[in-house]
Order: sequence, then C-alpha cells, then structure tokens
Amino acid sequence: MRMKDRVALITGASRGVGAACAVALAREGCSIVAAAKTLEPHPKLPGTLHDTVAAVEAVGSRAIAVQVDVRFEEQVEAMVDEAMRVFGRIDYLVNNAGAIFWSPVDAWPVKKFDLVMGVNVRASFLCSRAVLPIMKEQGFGHILMMSPPEVPKAAPGKGPYLVSKLGMTMLARAIDDENKASGICSTALWPVTGIRTAATENLGMGEIGEWRTPEILADATVELLAKDPANTRFHAWLDEDVLAESGITDLIPYRCDPEVEPHPMSILLVDPDWTRER
Repeated sequence: MRMKDRVALITGASRGVGAACAVALAREGCSIVAAAKTLEPHPKLPGTLHDTVAAVEAVGSRAIAVQVDVRFEEQVEAMVDEAMRVFGRIDYLVNNAGAIFWSPVDAWPVKKFDLVMGVNVRASFLCSRAVLPIMKEQGFGHILMMSPPEVPKAAPGKGPYLVSKLGMTMLARAIDDENKASGICSTALWPVTGIRTAATENLGMGEIGEWRTPEILADATVELLAKDPANTRFHAWLDEDVLAESGITDLIPYRCDPEVEPHPMSILLVDPDWTRER
C-alpha cells in the first residue's frame, strides 16, 4: 500500500488508460478523483465514470466521479474544489484526457485543430495550474503528463497533434523546474507500442502486432508516482523503461495477440467523448 492516504485526480478516467490507472493506483491504497466529460454510457464504448468508481471501490479504495470539460477554466476549478471538499488534498494529477486527429496539415479542419489543442495542451495547463497551489501548501505533489519524450524524424499527418502532445511534455519540464524546492515533481509518460482500447476497436484498429493493453501504462504510472517527488526530477519516460527500472521485465501479460488486419489510420480517439461530432 505505497499510496495509502494519498489522493489522485485522473482526467479521462471513464475508460481505457484513465480507468486502468485509477484501479492500479487504488490497489496501492490511493483514493481516486475520476474525472471525464460525460457520465452516461456510450453506445459503442463500454465504461463510464461510475464504472470506474465501482472498480476502485471493489479493490478497497475510495473514489468520486466528477463531470468536467477540462478545456474550460471554471469547470476545472470546480473539479478541484470538489476533490478538496471530499478528500482535503490532491497528491497526484494524471493529465490523461486526450484527443487525436491525424491528417496532412492542409486537410486539418480548424475546428479539429482547436479541439486537439484544447483537450491536450490547454487542459493540461489548466489542471496543473489549478492543483499546484494545493501541492505547494502540502509540500508534496506529482503531476504526470501522458505525452512523448521526443519528436519523430518524420511525422506525416501528425504534425499538429504532436505539437499539442509535445506541448504537454514541455509544460511538465517547466513545472518540475519551477517547483523543485516545494516537494513537487512533474514527469511525462508514453507507450512504446500502440495501446488497445474500446475506441481503437470500434474504429477498426484492432490488435496491431505488438500492441498492448492499457494496464502497461497504468502499472508504469504507479511506479512513477510511487517515487518521492522531492527526490524526483523531470524525465520523459517510456513505459517499458519505467517498468524495467522497477524490476518488471515480463511484458507478456500486457500483450494483445493479433486478430484482425490493421485499419488505415486517419482518426484515433483516445477519449471519444472529446472528439465525437455532436
């Protein structure tokens, strides 16, 4: 129970990586603030915030569900206020809510560009900004971005998306350096392989080669957050490297065996609540 009496706020927690992180942290004794945009079931995507809360409670920890659109400052502030009202502290922030759209630059609709930037980098900024005063007062905190360590040599179709994701990594770097004297650290985490979720299945993505389950990111998240933030400094981690450092070298349990042919990628929804046209 390495995180007994700690509290984690996780965005995009209704399903996929966010829900897996919630349960993994709960198993270590952490209480969970599960946040996402919608509370109602999606016809094509299993899992809701209420399901996440139930799963956390099933492993013996406390959880609350908070409906929030993390693109908007007032909703983010209300989310943080509710977390403090219930738990009285926020030790970890996992900026997991995300949106992806892939297309050549000249084919990117401005609306999609604004959405991806809003859900990824703006939301991470707003959430981090909202919890930092609390973490400073506590003298303890870790802010984790689900974002990559480096820019690929070539990224056709992914330019604006990677701008948003690398923006998250740069935020983490800045937050870490600015708050290192306050017992706070900030890091980034990214998968080596594709991660299979209900969203990728519904898009025809299927299991592609060595794709893995969300639990690999969840377990890596646990290992990162278990570090003492006062003695941890910024690093943009890959999931395999985090697990290897912690002595977890058997990655077979995370594998997805191929069952279908890959579908040409045009749009990948990490959290479809954010990107589905209404």
